Amino acid sequence: METVGVTSNKQEIVPKAIGEFVAGTMGGWAQVVVGHPFDTIKVRMQTQPHPPIYSGGMDCLRATIKGEGMGGLYKGVTSPLAGIGFCNAVVFAANGFFLRLLQSNSSEPLTLGQKAAAGGLAGGVMSFLNCPVELLKVKLQTQTAAAAVAGHKPYTGVFNCGVRTFQERGVTGLYRGLGITILRDIPSFWAYFGLYEGLKSALVYRRLGVADGSKSNGAEQFLAGGFAGISAWLTAYPQDVIKSRMQMDYKYKSTSDAFRALLHESRGGNWRIFFRGFGPTILRAFPANAATFVAYEWTMKTLSM
Repeated sequence: METVGVTSNKQEIVPKAIGEFVAGTMGGWAQVVVGHPFDTIKVRMQTQPHPPIYSGGMDCLRATIKGEGMGGLYKGVTSPLAGIGFCNAVVFAANGFFLRLLQSNSSEPLTLGQKAAAGGLAGGVMSFLNCPVELLKVKLQTQTAAAAVAGHKPYTGVFNCGVRTFQERGVTGLYRGLGITILRDIPSFWAYFGLYEGLKSALVYRRLGVADGSKSNGAEQFLAGGFAGISAWLTAYPQDVIKSRMQMDYKYKSTSDAFRALLHESRGGNWRIFFRGFGPTILRAFPANAATFVAYEWTMKTLSM
C-alpha cells in the first residue's frame, strides 16, 4: 500500500492520517511481540558491569532462561507494548505528515532523498516519546538479582517504575538521556524509511519493470522492512549503548560523562564495548521490522479498501 503521498484511486474508509496512526500501532505491536526477547538480551549485554558478567549473547540468553525462565525474556514488555505501539503510531503518522508536507508544493513524485529526510524528521519527533518509554524498559530489563542494590526496593511493574521514577526524579528523570536519544533517532529513521522505500521500489522494479513501491507485495515488504531495520541500527548503535548506560546508572551526570566512561573502558583496543549486544540486536532487527512493515502495510490496505 502506498505510503509516500501519491494520490490513490481507492476510496478511503478513514482519513489517511488516522489510518497511518492505526497502522503504525499495529506495526508497533507486531514489532514488540517478535523482538522483545532479543531486546532484553541486548540491554543486559549493554549494561553489564566491567569486567562483564556474560561472555556473549548466547551466554546471556542461557543465563536468563536458567535464572528466570522464558518469562525473563519478556521482562518489561508492558512498557513497549503500550509505549512502542503508540510511539510507532506517532512515527508513522509523522512520517506521513512530513511526506505530504514535502509533496505539497510539487506535482512531481518525491525523491528517495526526500522520503529519507521525512523519516529523519519523524525520528526527531519520535525521540520525545521513545526516551521515557525506553527508560522504564531499561530499568525493568536490568532489574535482576545480580544487579540488585542493597536497600533498593524492586519495581513491581512498569506503572510502579514510572511513578517512583517521577517521584524521585521528576519529569527530567523520565527524560534522562533525551539528547542522545535524539542523536540516535534522527539518523536511524533517516536510514529506516529511506532504505525501506528504496529497496521496496527496487524489488517491485525487478518483478514488474516499474519502480513503484505502492505495487509491492507482502514478500517485498517483508524483505525491505527487515533490511531497513538492520540499516537503522547500523547508523545508531553506539548512541544506543551510551543511552542505555546513562538511563540505567545514575552515577553518570550527563551524556558526555557516560561517553567518557565508555571511552575509558575501551582503552587497549576494547572498542567492541560500543557494540555490546550488537549480535542480538541485528538478529532481532530483521524479523521485528519485517513484521512491523508487513503489519503496517496490511492495515493501511485494509483501511483503504
